[in-house]
Amino acid sequence: MSSQPLLEPTGKRIALPVRVEPKVYFANERTFLSWLNFTVVLGGLAMGLLNFGDRISRLSAMLFIVTSMFVMLYALYTFHWRANKIRKREAAPYDDRVGPTLLCIFLIIAVAFNFYLRMVNPPPPEQ
Repeated sequence: MSSQPLLEPTGKRIALPVRVEPKVYFANERTFLSWLNFTVVLGGLAMGLLNFGDRISRLSAMLFIVTSMFVMLYALYTFHWRANKIRKREAAPYDDRVGPTLLCIFLIIAVAFNFYLRMVNPPPPEQ
């Protein structure tokens, strides 16, 4: 064994394999399951509105169902994208800046649509 330090040749980069720990895969899966949990709750809310609501509630429920399905597909795409990047050991930004913002926008639109329809079409007075 040599006691001399290992010197890097000038102008060359040494490629070392990147070790990916299992917790990275599990974190990706946990995030995916968290998104799916939210979409199931949102879909359950929409099903309740569909089954027990009036015409306006059914219209709002349709928006909630579309939002839920969109978020499910987006979560699936993001999960596979991240898993592919992790498997290939690519250095990429794994944070999600688009998903939560779009989800909030869609939910605000659905709730605002519900309020708008309630204000424009008030329920008939009870006798």
